[in-house]
Amino acid sequence: MGSDKGKKGAYSDGVTNYLIAYNGIQTVGWSYLLYQIIAYYLTASATVTLYETVKTTVMIFQNAAILEVFHAQMGIVKSNPAITAFQVASRVMVVCGVLMATLSARSTVGLPLALVAWSITEVIRYGMYTLQLINWIPYVVTWLRYSTFVILYPIGVTGELLCIYAAQQEIGAKQQWSITMPNSFNVIFNYQHFLWFIMFLYIPLFPQMYMHMVHQRKKVLGPHKKSQ
Repeated sequence: MGSDKGKKGAYSDGVTNYLIAYNGIQTVGWSYLLYQIIAYYLTASATVTLYETVKTTVMIFQNAAILEVFHAQMGIVKSNPAITAFQVASRVMVVCGVLMATLSARSTVGLPLALVAWSITEVIRYGMYTLQLINWIPYVVTWLRYSTFVILYPIGVTGELLCIYAAQQEIGAKQQWSITMPNSFNVIFNYQHFLWFIMFLYIPLFPQMYMHMVHQRKKVLGPHKKSQ
């Protein structure tokens, strides 16, 4: 997660300013990515793919989310480190371990599904955190943060899985990023099998993550919250 602020005054000014800057930059970055996606489909060129259009932006701002794991681990934000680590790792895996590695993952419908879901979610999420840190957050922003996941989360996960599935087929055919015997380290690693394992993890973990957001929604958007 990003920066769910606790009690007022819980952070030093330095940490608060850092979190405002981090979340503000991420809001701008993901907004730009969403703009790139929209512009691509409005002015699509046969010579430039969606991946080529957004690869630098998504690489920078998705990998920047790794900092959130450290934020949670150090306790400067009120987020569960394990949940944060899985959420970040799954996307970084798709960006660096799937899209960078294969051509097939870049051409599947999973790519626009994932990118659209990610970018809308992150614009809202980081925008809310930024406003929360400056103590000015309209209710509609909070409502969007804890409501849009109902549709966007399944869309994003579907896109991720489609990208991974397309990638594992290509990787299996090429034996890409795999280690076979014999070798000096006497180890075997099959990257295709690793991707199968990653896909399998979505089965138990996605429902848990989704229900976590459902519980958060009930907690934050309870009947008495709006009047506050």
